[in-house]
Amino acid sequence: MKYQTVDLVTEGKTATLYLNRVDSLNAMDVQMIQELTNVLKEVSASEVKLLFITGRGRAFSAGGDLKTMLSNKDDTGFQPVMENIKNMIVTLYTMPAVTVSLINGAAAGLGLSLALACDYVMAEKQSKVAMNFINIGLVPDGGGHFFLKKRLGEHRAKQVIWEGKSIATNEAFQVGIVDGVYEGDTEEQLELVKQKMEARPLKAMIASKLIFSKQELPLLMDTLNLETMNQLEMRRTEDHREGVAAFLEKRAAQFKGE
Repeated sequence: MKYQTVDLVTEGKTATLYLNRVDSLNAMDVQMIQELTNVLKEVSASEVKLLFITGRGRAFSAGGDLKTMLSNKDDTGFQPVMENIKNMIVTLYTMPAVTVSLINGAAAGLGLSLALACDYVMAEKQSKVAMNFINIGLVPDGGGHFFLKKRLGEHRAKQVIWEGKSIATNEAFQVGIVDGVYEGDTEEQLELVKQKMEARPLKAMIASKLIFSKQELPLLMDTLNLETMNQLEMRRTEDHREGVAAFLEKRAAQFKGE
């Protein structure tokens, strides 16, 4: 199937999925979210046993596309988009393949949630990550709460979510947000990891993955449902409107907790 916002390159039982909205730093609009959902389902149903995810251009993904949010002020279409996000994340988390995200440039918001849904998360040394929903008065979605709590524990996860700041790769590695750091060209790193992983007993690795994912899926589903409910509520707040206005006007937001 031909996609417009993502590219899938398959070689035998290994596939690489490129986010490809280069002019928007791979920000996820409605079309990209739908295409990501579709392509991940396609990969999950195939013979692929090793999947890499990275971004074309200067970023892994800047997160959700703000223009999409602004064009949907009355919440029309909100539920279908959130259902697609839920399907996208669950499909990736439960996929019968070992998944590796390679963060090039920035991975923010929903983009970071997507990266964290993979089994291995690697980041280029100069890249940055951010769970930055708080800066526009929203809560993380895409299972962001679930994945950060898994990696950091509840207390530190709350701090990362509440601060909403960009975190340099070295710090992200030290605290456990990412699993490895690499320097230089992402394609070269992808090839190195591919060679190492293809020499591993992938079938046994996938069996262990599926044991864990089946155990944890109910909690992930609960988290995604709670995120959807709270995201809708937060979209209706004054703080969200102020956060978006401040972002567009390139100024500091003046939140009131309302």
